[in-house]
Amino acid sequence: MLVLLKFLSRYDALGPFRLMGSHLFLLSVGAMLAALGVWRFLPKVWHRLPRDRGKELVADGNASAGKPTGAGFYLLLLTLPALALVLPFAFPGIDEAETFADLAVSIRRAARDPSSWYLFVNPQWGVVGCLFAAMLTGYLDDKAAKPWSRMRKGLLDLAVALATALFLSRLQDVTIWVPLTKHAITLHWAAYTLLAVPILWFTMNATNCSDGVDGLAGTLTLVSLLGMAGFLYGVVGHRTVAAYLLVPHNPEGARWAILCATFAGATAGYLWYNAYPSQVLMGDAGSRALGLLVGVAALASGNPLFVLVVAPVALVNGGTGLFKIAFLQGLARLGFDTGAAPGPGAHPCWAARQLRSVRFPLHDECKRNLRWSNPQVLMRFFLLQLGLMPILFLLFVKIR
Repeated sequence: MLVLLKFLSRYDALGPFRLMGSHLFLLSVGAMLAALGVWRFLPKVWHRLPRDRGKELVADGNASAGKPTGAGFYLLLLTLPALALVLPFAFPGIDEAETFADLAVSIRRAARDPSSWYLFVNPQWGVVGCLFAAMLTGYLDDKAAKPWSRMRKGLLDLAVALATALFLSRLQDVTIWVPLTKHAITLHWAAYTLLAVPILWFTMNATNCSDGVDGLAGTLTLVSLLGMAGFLYGVVGHRTVAAYLLVPHNPEGARWAILCATFAGATAGYLWYNAYPSQVLMGDAGSRALGLLVGVAALASGNPLFVLVVAPVALVNGGTGLFKIAFLQGLARLGFDTGAAPGPGAHPCWAARQLRSVRFPLHDECKRNLRWSNPQVLMRFFLLQLGLMPILFLLFVKIR
């Protein structure tokens, strides 16, 4: 359908069809349709979802017991029709054709040249497939009678992150930029993959760890996706602005913006029912998929470190918990007493005691020791992220 609308948009006489050639129009429509779709239909299907088991070791963890969880499953399914309408199916390198005849010639030329196989890969829709894979692994965990082990979930997340990184590079060299320097860097696709996979894995799991307060993970993700949609459309995807800010121009920046904006709309529709006190939970099915998309948006900007800009509070909140687990396990293997069933002759460790005294994710520390309520945690974390993002945007982009 989009292929037809693309060509119809070239004819002035057809009036409204010209809007289908505007990426700004498409991302706005995508966000609106996804929000309305999730808002309208999610309550009709969440009775089919598994029920949350609660968390005994978390403050107010049992308050969520019995609520529908795994809503990320339907969030992605309900977003798919909006994506099918606004996200181009065109293939990079051959979508510049002005007529159907030009398109056929370009396809035949690419088919004769084996080195041009990547022209038949649409990275945005490839990433959508990876989002569904992340959602399904999380949903199956939400639905399982016994929660999956950390090892099993970690390896599945690693596989999804690897597939996503390959779609982002399409096995071609990738140009990136970094803060505090004017010069772009070209990486071999293998080196880029080694850089991208840990970032994607980290954002998936940090977002998942932040999903412990009604509305928190969804709100922080919504802010991140809206910020990145604006940056990808107005800076990375705009040749003049990108040149002025010394950011490598990505012709597909507007398409990545459409993907981010559409899922931002879907997240807004979900938050209508996840606001405190929540009626439904996204579960691992939603948090892992949305966390993956945040990492994808950062990588699509061309700066792998941009993940620190797009989701500073979410990454600190959830990422510090991942650091605590890895750090304490490393100390235990080195023979230090970490407070968890130490072996004979284990050495006392001051760092381990300090880490043990702080609850992670940090929203649990705020609730238990600072006596913040759930709405206070949500609003204060939201304000922190809303204040940090523009400052970090300035530091990363302008001071170069």
